[in-house]
Amino acid sequence: MPAAQQKEETIEASCSLRKAVRNDPLLRTKFRFSVPVLQWAGSFSRSAWEQLKNQTPPYGWKGLPVNVVGLTLSLLNSSHLFGRGLPDRCVRCAVVGNGGILRGSQQGKNIDSHDFVFRMNGAVIRGFEGDVGRKISFYGFTTNTMKNALRMYGTDGFTEIPQSPDIKYIFIPSDLRDYVMMAAAVQGRIVVSGRDKGDRPWKYFGHKQSENFKILHPDFISYVTHSFLQSPLLNSEWTHHLYMPSTGALMLLTALHTCDQVSAYGFITRNYAAFSDHYYDSMGRPLMFFANHDLQMESQLWEMPQDKR
Repeated sequence: MPAAQQKEETIEASCSLRKAVRNDPLLRTKFRFSVPVLQWAGSFSRSAWEQLKNQTPPYGWKGLPVNVVGLTLSLLNSSHLFGRGLPDRCVRCAVVGNGGILRGSQQGKNIDSHDFVFRMNGAVIRGFEGDVGRKISFYGFTTNTMKNALRMYGTDGFTEIPQSPDIKYIFIPSDLRDYVMMAAAVQGRIVVSGRDKGDRPWKYFGHKQSENFKILHPDFISYVTHSFLQSPLLNSEWTHHLYMPSTGALMLLTALHTCDQVSAYGFITRNYAAFSDHYYDSMGRPLMFFANHDLQMESQLWEMPQDKR
């Protein structure tokens, strides 16, 4: 057995979530680690197009121009979330939501102690380091949620998208504009069509290499939706076409399918009414519920006892 493979199997045997899944009869029915988490150049083919062209985003490519999808994915040369230099031990990840429960929590040091930290949408850090930490490895969003966060939370401190040389941006492909924005960002070009025409992606992300940009796979979003996040909204005549898991849920499930150990911070819990919507709210405000997400269902999942999942 090659030394690298032996080391990997030793690490997995000692601590990985995959080992826990294998040893739990119920979790084995839920988790499918064979489903690709990310899209990349190798994801695009005639057979893939035929499979996904009948499913609407984020679950497929229905309504998207084949040339736009093909071009965007051709720019991505890696199907892996992590690069080189992983530690020779369990990879520990923190996924940090923006819930008001984090305000005053003093969890910053705990969060930063993880190897990788996932954040999303209006991830304000400055002024809240003691509660939410400083580290950021992955920033998850749709183009729509990113722009809404900049527009809605600027007065609360979210004035720019997090930037650093090593940060990786995880697009959620909810719409054509996500593919168009990603292609422009990778190429360092102005967006030339669509709702974001004229945008300069480097004002959001800086000038980054293709390795800094990732995009979730429609098959992965479909799989986690039906295996973990199958909301009653999917069965409603009025909301089935709107519903998709929240950005936070997708980031947490991404981490659960790529890291060895995962800790979640700032996610909705049953006592959400006791806290403001976000930890950075300058004035307290109740959590807002929208028709395209089912946050209460997600809350029940995060708090469900392991023997009932």
